[in-house]
Amino acid sequence: MVNDSIVIIIKNNRVFGLDLLRAVAISLVVISHITYLLFPVNNSLIVTGVRVIGAVGVDLFFVLSGFLIGKILLKKIEENKTTFSDLITFWKRRWLRTLPNYAVVLIINVLIFILLKEPLTINLKLYPLFLQNMTTAHPNFFTEAWSLSVEEYAYLVLPIVLYITFYICKKSAKLFLWTTLAFIVFGLLLKINFYNNTNIHSYKEWSSLFRKVVIYRVDAIYVGFLLIYLYQKFTIFFKKYRIIIALLGGVIFLGMHAIITLFHMEPQTDLAFYVFVYLQLLIISLGMLFPYVLELKTPVFWIKKIVEYVSTRSYAIYLINYSIILLGIQRIICVSMSKGVKVILFCVLTLLLSELMYAFIELPVLRYRDKKYKR
Repeated sequence: MVNDSIVIIIKNNRVFGLDLLRAVAISLVVISHITYLLFPVNNSLIVTGVRVIGAVGVDLFFVLSGFLIGKILLKKIEENKTTFSDLITFWKRRWLRTLPNYAVVLIINVLIFILLKEPLTINLKLYPLFLQNMTTAHPNFFTEAWSLSVEEYAYLVLPIVLYITFYICKKSAKLFLWTTLAFIVFGLLLKINFYNNTNIHSYKEWSSLFRKVVIYRVDAIYVGFLLIYLYQKFTIFFKKYRIIIALLGGVIFLGMHAIITLFHMEPQTDLAFYVFVYLQLLIISLGMLFPYVLELKTPVFWIKKIVEYVSTRSYAIYLINYSIILLGIQRIICVSMSKGVKVILFCVLTLLLSELMYAFIELPVLRYRDKKYKR
């Protein structure tokens, strides 16, 4: 999700299209969370649709993360940086990008539970290693962490297998391709096992037992790997037909959701579709937007600055906006406060705390990382 949106400190090196994708993704997530303040009891198809779009924002982060990290790995292959020392440097850069913010927010969540005298029934020892949703549903604590687990293991497992194969086979971009495809196929086998051995009774249950479980979702990151491989391999084609590809992706996205709505498709009645088709087509349709978005020209200055600001704070916003701020408002703020005031408070606190986290934790660590471990 969010945590692999690469922050480039030198502003001249920023790519507006990538910033825009990050900004859109986090905006979808935040808007969907606002509906929980405005409509705590939901019987509306529109509200449900907005919340689904929020989930789409997380998937957009997955594709974007895979695209960016895949690009880094391909560049290492091209530069022949394929020793385990290079791999360790890659991981150190990743961990310095993700772990400091994650650790701070995890501690804050624990402190909130302690201050409110709420029982911590979950096994906290699983969280530092991102094991809390490896094969089972994510606990109802610091729920945003589910997507971080997916991303962390996506960057841990495939790269180490790839680097091991470098000692056996000839180093090439094709090896990157075949390794990625092998992991996607393995993920399909795990999904077949899930489908054959699990009974689902609701969308919420499907989401917790499948959509948010690491072993079933790492392929979302690897689709991003495939996208960057194909984009670099067939750059001219993608640039030439980027509008057609983007429109086709939009048709797939909208058409699939229209079919779901018209035929009232639910995981409990159409599990095969939700296990083998829905998330895969969703990821692919989002990926088809990338060639067009990457070619967007930088807009007027103030739009560029807003997009860049939201993009650079997107990781911090993602980590704090729900478990800390939204749930904090629901737990502490007087219920008699108007919904509009709660929404304003939510937005202000989200921007304020994310700015503090970015300025005093994330940015200093990134500067240290870029100085200590060169890309």
